[in-house]
Amino acid sequence: MPKVRVAGFSVSLDGFSAGIEQSLGDPLGKRGTEIFQWFFRTKSFCAMHGQEGGVVDTDDEFARRAMENFGAFILGRNMFGPLRGPWPDHSWNGWWGDNPPYHAPTFVLTHYERDPLVMEGGTTFYFVTGGIEEALRLAKETAGDKDVKIGGGVSTVRQYLRAGLIDSLQFALAPVVLGQGEALFTDLDLPALGFSVTEHKATEHATHIVLEKVRN
Repeated sequence: MPKVRVAGFSVSLDGFSAGIEQSLGDPLGKRGTEIFQWFFRTKSFCAMHGQEGGVVDTDDEFARRAMENFGAFILGRNMFGPLRGPWPDHSWNGWWGDNPPYHAPTFVLTHYERDPLVMEGGTTFYFVTGGIEEALRLAKETAGDKDVKIGGGVSTVRQYLRAGLIDSLQFALAPVVLGQGEALFTDLDLPALGFSVTEHKATEHATHIVLEKVRN
């Protein structure tokens, strides 16, 4: 049965999944890249960006799993770009250039309407103004028998968790302390939401943890 998943989501030791002050120069916020060092070194990351090289190890295994079997993606507005408020024009097409790494329909949560954006490699961005449940309905219809990935950012993941709409969580706990940023777990009771740890593996660069929700 298809699942709604969060996968490959990095978290600092003090619970932050993004730094402060996101900008064009700091898409993950200040110091945000530090919690993704486990990912940047992998073959999977290099392949996503059309590059050769990268290591094949446990970090790469979890990186690969974090992009497998998805038929649609959901992103918050901040994951698509640093712009706020009404779209000034259609010149901003995302952080990733002409060929984003999703290669599937990708639904962007926003308060402001915008026409679908067709990119290279199979990615089309759809801008959804009807809220998280509307975006999930559209994503599930599109994904068919594949999973839907809640790609972030932090606020989007928290909204879907609070609504009880996520089935599986795959985190990478990075050996980094940010001190400040966007907190992922504040006021969230994962056991009360039905999650328990089903897998964990540690490497030099991260501890990978999978939590699954028990289906009733």
